Amino acid sequence: MIKYLPELTDVVMEEIPSRVSLAVDITGCRGNCPGCHSPFLRKDIGEELTPDIIDGLVASNFGVDCFLFLGEGHDEEALLALARHIRERHGLEVALYTGREEVPDSFWKAFDYIKLGPYIEHLGPLSSPSTNQRLYKVTGSIRTNITSLLRQKHAVKK
Repeated sequence: MIKYLPELTDVVMEEIPSRVSLAVDITGCRGNCPGCHSPFLRKDIGEELTPDIIDGLVASNFGVDCFLFLGEGHDEEALLALARHIRERHGLEVALYTGREEVPDSFWKAFDYIKLGPYIEHLGPLSSPSTNQRLYKVTGSIRTNITSLLRQKHAVKK
């Protein structure tokens, strides 16, 4: 079972480049990153995220072209099943933000975008030039590091 916090679900436009993403905060985070902006997501709280709930969220957020899981919880099989449902039922791209350094091959097949790496405060977030985190676009078996696209949005123009 995957749990989420309905009150934090939002449409975002910066986490996945050139995508209007429906971002859903998943609870049960395995990480313990110092400086984490959402430490409460480590707890086993929230409501179960089901295919029916996803259908309702997508229906009530017209114009989204990506479903973003902000975290992965503790049930890989359930997460992968939800990703498949989103692709098959709604034709949306599916993205995952995880604090892991590596993910199983099954994740690379299930998601169109994967953010890897724990948050390390002194290295900064994905938009920082010194970040340890990486965002990949997955096309078939090709994994393209697109982290620099997030930095371009935040660059100061002189």
